[in-house]
Amino acid sequence: MKIEQIYTGCLAQGAYYIESDGEVAIIDPLREVQPYIDKAEAAGAKIKYIFETHFHADFVSGHVTLSEKTGAPIIYGPNANPNFEATTAKDGQKFKLGELLFVVLHTPGHTMESTTYLLRDKEGKNHALFTGDTLFLGDVGRPDLAQKAAHMTQEELAGTLYESLRTKIMPLADDITVYPAHGAGSACGKNMMKETVDTLGHQKEMNYALRADMTKEEFVKEVTDGLLPPPAYFPMNVKMNKEGYKNIDEVIAQGENALAPDAFEAVANEAGAVVLDVRHQNDFAKGHIPGSVFIGIDGSFAPWVGDLIKDVRQPILLVANKDRIEEVITRLSRVGFDNTIGYLEGGFEAWKKAAKEYDTVTSITASEFKQIEDDTNNDVPVFDVRKPSEFQSEHVLNATNTSLSNINNHLAEYPKNETFYVYCAGGYRSMIAASILKSRGIHNLIDIQGGFTAIKDAGVETTEYVCPSTLK
Repeated sequence: MKIEQIYTGCLAQGAYYIESDGEVAIIDPLREVQPYIDKAEAAGAKIKYIFETHFHADFVSGHVTLSEKTGAPIIYGPNANPNFEATTAKDGQKFKLGELLFVVLHTPGHTMESTTYLLRDKEGKNHALFTGDTLFLGDVGRPDLAQKAAHMTQEELAGTLYESLRTKIMPLADDITVYPAHGAGSACGKNMMKETVDTLGHQKEMNYALRADMTKEEFVKEVTDGLLPPPAYFPMNVKMNKEGYKNIDEVIAQGENALAPDAFEAVANEAGAVVLDVRHQNDFAKGHIPGSVFIGIDGSFAPWVGDLIKDVRQPILLVANKDRIEEVITRLSRVGFDNTIGYLEGGFEAWKKAAKEYDTVTSITASEFKQIEDDTNNDVPVFDVRKPSEFQSEHVLNATNTSLSNINNHLAEYPKNETFYVYCAGGYRSMIAASILKSRGIHNLIDIQGGFTAIKDAGVETTEYVCPSTLK
């Protein structure tokens, strides 16, 4: 028996490769499926099943393409009605994989089709549990993403999840290994651990949602408390996962359209495309195409694209290093953004050589910012674009919180003429914010390099630290 977790950090997502006696099952595959096929072929094995735990909202799964390429059936649990050929399994139905056995455990609550797959070894002993978004490490799946589809309130879904956990998962043995679909950083839960594998027994001890003495009312209150609005692209990803999508090879071929500066500019204007600059934030600050949006490929790229660009149908033009173009297009497609229509041939340097207009972002060090604060007695406009919970925990003394994910609702709060300063945790999100503000015609900003980490190190006055876990 071989179980491999294939974890993608930028999505905080875990796909699974399970192999036994020449047969393979893939659980919740990513959009680009060739690595799974190559892995099975290298082992002399055949992909027999593609298990989906539910209709994912935060990424586009590779189930449709993988099934087309391998002939393996797609398997969902009860209540799933996809628009493509798939097996809708019954609760308790079994699927044999080599010497192993998968048992379908219908665990509705995150969504109504949510299903957990219990794996038994060749001796018939329960060995592992692939929990999807039903049970995370330290948390459970948020119950508000299926509201519209299920015609249920988030409280009703949370109550359903309570019953699923207590009737299907908590009675299982403590030594079973839990393999969730997501870890810390995913928007599908609130309090996930940084670890990605654990025992069920340890989760029963420390996961607030699995407390043995917890009533349904207490569970509903705790699970629904503090839920931030889901990213705008989530419903569109659910739709793609349920209805199907283009082959990723077509998406990549369309995006790998090299455009010289004049053609790039013309296409941007004609197509109403977003110019997405994915270079390092320092490079973007030194020079970028006016109106372009920065979201660096080496940060939490795909989730921020989804959160800020929102519409997966939006045409996108790329400014990126040539050797990373395919990677960028692939990572966009993971969250359903399939409409990349080209990239700037020769990169930003080609734009400058063509004598095209370009813009910059003024950026200062944290030490320089401290001097400004000292000289003005902490009386300059400062904006913190981190999450509200980060801001509440600790922030620059006179800062205003205008979180990046909600920045378009804060535009009126920024000074019209006075210079203001922007920071995040480490410099990535503040440069995204700066690019969005400049694209909205707000140019009187200065970015603080290194973010709050550097600001604290420089000795800038901040509020007293409050542990995030104590905040509600």
